[in-house]
Amino acid sequence: MKICYILSVIQIIRLILFNSIYCGAERTVRSACLQGSCNMAHALEEEIPYPTFIQRPTEIKCSRTLTTGQHNEQYCIDIVRKRDYEGFLCSLLFPEAVRRSALALRAFNVELAQIKDTVSQKTIGLMRLQFWKSAVEDIYRDDPPAQPVSAELWRVVRKHTLTRRWMLRIISEREKDMEDKAYRNLQELEAYGENTQSSLLFLLLETLGVKNVHSDHAASHIGKAQGILTCLRATPYNSSRRKVYLPMDICMLHGASQEDFIRGSRNQNIRDIVYDIASQAHVHLQHARSFSENVPHAAMPAFLQTVVLEDYLQRVRKVDFDVFHPSLQKRNPMLPLQLYLRSWKKIY
Repeated sequence: MKICYILSVIQIIRLILFNSIYCGAERTVRSACLQGSCNMAHALEEEIPYPTFIQRPTEIKCSRTLTTGQHNEQYCIDIVRKRDYEGFLCSLLFPEAVRRSALALRAFNVELAQIKDTVSQKTIGLMRLQFWKSAVEDIYRDDPPAQPVSAELWRVVRKHTLTRRWMLRIISEREKDMEDKAYRNLQELEAYGENTQSSLLFLLLETLGVKNVHSDHAASHIGKAQGILTCLRATPYNSSRRKVYLPMDICMLHGASQEDFIRGSRNQNIRDIVYDIASQAHVHLQHARSFSENVPHAAMPAFLQTVVLEDYLQRVRKVDFDVFHPSLQKRNPMLPLQLYLRSWKKIY
């Protein structure tokens, strides 16, 4: 089996090299042909008049619509690649027919997630979330606002008949999160992951045409695990801004204060807190995988996020649960290959 993986990787590398060489040669030949064509056209310019075409108003309108649609799609690609790189990689492994829809949904999630960090006042953040709540209602009335993500979301809703409740649930949970307080216990953090990340997974499953109770259970646990690990991974960044969101009950259990995290403490009690939180995320991943035999293969692209979560758990374990270790702030260069192999094997 390992030999098959190695051969597959070699084939991928050969394919990439072949494409790069082929494309380079093709561009060279094309440029030469174009240069020759330009010289010939210049010589015949005075003898052969160019025909004149009149573009109809309807054609002008269609071309503008196409250009706007391409702009909206590119905007979603750019914002996901910049703000959610791992989600971007996962979306690339979706079937081509639904890849654009997956990127639009992730762009919607990014737009909501970044509100809390980009506003200086809670009121402004709530106003922006209210805009998105109204935008979702308008999208289902076929009257989306003139905003790139909203326009793409409208196209996705029309194409896949998505459930409105999941979008509104994400927004409602983001409104609660604007309180900017630490979670009182691990259950609150799990609820946050369920209402945000699991809801996004439910929407992705709908774009894939998957309606399966086992897939829904798996998505629920994966979302909880992702919510927990997202909070854990963001600890160094939040601590640098003098904010700590880790569950207070676990911090109190190990005798740690918020000031310990703000100072970047690496004491054993801080590692114990990270261990307890990471262990709970691991439990949810195991529960999600317990449904794998009954989850259809069509749902696998939506669950590729488990590769990212497992990768972080392995790396934090290697540094003895030191959440402030510099290696945890770097991207794993092997992650794209790991995602591809997991997608190829159709497992999560």
